Amino acid sequence: MSSDRVVRVWAEVGRQAEGNPMSVAHVCAAAVVGVGVDGAGVTVMVSPAVRDSVHATDHVAGELEEWQLTFGEGPCVDAFAVGGPVLVVDLGSPDFLARWPAFTPAALNSGVGALFALPVQVGAIRLGVLDLYRVRPGPLSPAELADALAFADAAGTLLFDEAGIRPTTVAVAGQGDDPTAHHAQVYQATGMLLVQLGSSAEAAFARLRAYAYAHDRRLGDVARDVVERRLRLRPDPPGDDDDGR
Repeated sequence: MSSDRVVRVWAEVGRQAEGNPMSVAHVCAAAVVGVGVDGAGVTVMVSPAVRDSVHATDHVAGELEEWQLTFGEGPCVDAFAVGGPVLVVDLGSPDFLARWPAFTPAALNSGVGALFALPVQVGAIRLGVLDLYRVRPGPLSPAELADALAFADAAGTLLFDEAGIRPTTVAVAGQGDDPTAHHAQVYQATGMLLVQLGSSAEAAFARLRAYAYAHDRRLGDVARDVVERRLRLRPDPPGDDDDGR
């Protein structure tokens, strides 16, 4: 997955968070905007039979999670079991009625035409599933699917953070071998700074890196301070060369 896509996805999550600490709810809201779907929900799963809904953007998304929990079948269950996306382009197809005889009629009655279930995982550890739905049948484009997978990765990162685990991810473009650039919190901090500074994702990341350099600190440590709200950077007034605190 390209670093540009990852930064863009985290930037959209940051916009939804409006400068506040990011959450799975913000990932769901950002996925609706970024992928172009009508609703989203995340379910945390220990096994196909043990799971709990974390967030849904609207009542339809909530019903989708509830139906799958109630009936023990559906795209979410299958995506978690196989560890790969389950893409339902047209839920009204007879194939899906045969595959999920209890879930499919309930989901259609809720007004769902297409449903896309993406595993939420970090490495080999499966945490749950991000469900995206559309009212009208139709596929995701390759770019939309790539974005959806990136939002699922973002949800996994935040779920790990909530559990106190610090996962790593791909390096930010242009950071070479700097190990601090691998921390997922760098992306989160970039998204938060985008809102705080009213800048582009590229400018927000440049500001984060410049602060770390100016204060002789590791990029990951500065990012963590931003995410945990111990550090807030302000836009520099014209001609102001201070550190921005």
